[in-house]
Amino acid sequence: MHVVIIKHMENEDSGTITDFLDKKGIDYRRVLLYNGESLPDTLDDISAIIVLGGPMNVYEEEKHPYLPDEDAFIKKALARKIPFLGICLGAQLLAKACGAKIYKAPQEEIGVFEIELCDSSDNADLGIFSGLPERFPTVQLHGDTFDVPVGGRLLVTAQTCANQAFVINNNAYGLQFHMEVNEEFIVDWFKDNPRKEQIIADFKAMQGEYDEIAQRIYIAFFKGIDKT
Repeated sequence: MHVVIIKHMENEDSGTITDFLDKKGIDYRRVLLYNGESLPDTLDDISAIIVLGGPMNVYEEEKHPYLPDEDAFIKKALARKIPFLGICLGAQLLAKACGAKIYKAPQEEIGVFEIELCDSSDNADLGIFSGLPERFPTVQLHGDTFDVPVGGRLLVTAQTCANQAFVINNNAYGLQFHMEVNEEFIVDWFKDNPRKEQIIADFKAMQGEYDEIAQRIYIAFFKGIDKT
């Protein structure tokens, strides 16, 4: 059994996710769609699926011909109830596969933005976000947003962009924000942004807390996954 990590761009990698998998001894395989690699033919030996971000939009299927195949792959994974974690574009692809609309957000989120758990009470079932701080800053880099799919549940929200994270089938999660980043990512992603220095400073100021929260999310998501 192994984790499949789907990449859409060379510089949008799995960062602290694969650091976690390496530390725990969980096997994984990257699929580089931008290099023409194919998605797995079978789901039989897959313990979880991670779909990363990218600058493309989910509706640019003519420009990125792998997107229809990826949509079909996600639908098959949902039908099999394989644990799924979609980040940024990956969250939008999950929402689309579930029949929800993807569209331009009322405001782009580029940099560090605060998010809020939808219910921070002690007995609230927030899945992989259970027990986390009620509010914490996140790294954002997106212009689109998604509707929460029918049957899904919104877990995280924000003032700038309301739909920040949702769950469907109790094991498929879509996160609009980037928990996987490290400082190298931030320097690269925002190198041409006029607010580069401020964004880097904001990230450095929150990095310790952010890494700890990311680890707690990973522990909750990968709990019980077969490591063989």
